[in-house]
Amino acid sequence: MASVNSTYTIVARLEPGHLQDAIGRVFLVDLSQLLARTMDYGRHSSASQSGPASSSKFHHPYFTPAEVDYLSAKQRGKLSATQEDKVRQTACSFIESMSARIGFPRRTIATAQNLYHRFHLFFPRKDFNYVDVAHAALFVSTKMHDTLKKPRELLAVSYALRYPDLVAKSKNPGGEVDIDIVDPQVVENDRQRLLAVERLILEAICFNFTSRMPFPYVIKLGKAIGASKELTQFAWRIAIDVHRTLAPLQYPPHVIALGCLYLAALLSSFEQPPSASQNGALTSHGLVNKFTKDGGWLKVYHTQAEDLEEIAHTFIDLLIQVAQHPSANTSPSTPSSPSPHLPSSRSQQSLNPHPPPSPFKSDQLIRLKIQMRETEHTPRPRQPLGTADPSALYGGDNAAMLGKNEGTMRFLFGPPGVAGHV
Repeated sequence: MASVNSTYTIVARLEPGHLQDAIGRVFLVDLSQLLARTMDYGRHSSASQSGPASSSKFHHPYFTPAEVDYLSAKQRGKLSATQEDKVRQTACSFIESMSARIGFPRRTIATAQNLYHRFHLFFPRKDFNYVDVAHAALFVSTKMHDTLKKPRELLAVSYALRYPDLVAKSKNPGGEVDIDIVDPQVVENDRQRLLAVERLILEAICFNFTSRMPFPYVIKLGKAIGASKELTQFAWRIAIDVHRTLAPLQYPPHVIALGCLYLAALLSSFEQPPSASQNGALTSHGLVNKFTKDGGWLKVYHTQAEDLEEIAHTFIDLLIQVAQHPSANTSPSTPSSPSPHLPSSRSQQSLNPHPPPSPFKSDQLIRLKIQMRETEHTPRPRQPLGTADPSALYGGDNAAMLGKNEGTMRFLFGPPGVAGHV
């Protein structure tokens, strides 16, 4: 194979209907131009330390909780879990603020947040500023959803959020920064870092640009199970902020959607008197009973009650955090349709906006968690794909090869035992 140091091999898993002439076909994507303009992250210091001549990286669409815990602990370094979560929420708020100014649709924002979370399952936090990773995650997300913006356009919005004094110097009536007034060397350095991290994100997702969101499922499943319009809207808002957590990396979108509907019913009914049904829709209390007293109907949606309860606990923990620390940028009232431009008077607060007070008190949420623990199902065991030890999949040469130019890395569009098989 020619030019082995700058060539990636990407093996696509195709649907059965497209396999007549494609079985065993290997697509070679020469990324030499991309590698030439990006940094050589983690280059080995000597030939004796170099990795194998070739290796494979499998795309994992979802991870088990054991895998997420192992990978997060490995990459957080000396940070505590609380400190790591604070950085995660700050990055998600930064992505939200940039997207609100530009006017990105919700699918672009949610995908960017997912990419940020996935990136730091494979790359240590100490080596990257959250701003650089957020830039690159949003840039990749715009490509995935055909809402493309150039790196300089993203940087201009970022400068407006991070450096409000530049907004005052700019003549742009929309409160944006005229990037021509910024030092060209600074802009170029930031652009190079964005492109460098973009390359690493592409490697982390194995160049698999599939992205499925829970939002359409919230609407469809809400109608299917008889939820009211108001409850479905509440579940939609929960689905927005659930992307601040790692739940979308662990469960497919239809399970996330059902979890959001379940949680919306829980929050609407807990310590509240029963309400009358309107227009034949199930009340919040009725929907909670439907979820908790599973008569097998969840199997129709290929979902298990244990997973819905875990999703609910994950998001309640987020609500408890914002209730105890209002400046944590984790409000569940994120707008579903961000306006293209924010008033320039808010520029200084846009990077770390203070969310409106949570309607839920922390002690109330803790009581809800206790009540759930008393009646919920035992969490089902979920083994990592291919082995019971998560470190066996992510602690070897395959993970170490990410971001390096040595050898050839083969990216497969599926997990071990699935990629290449029908």
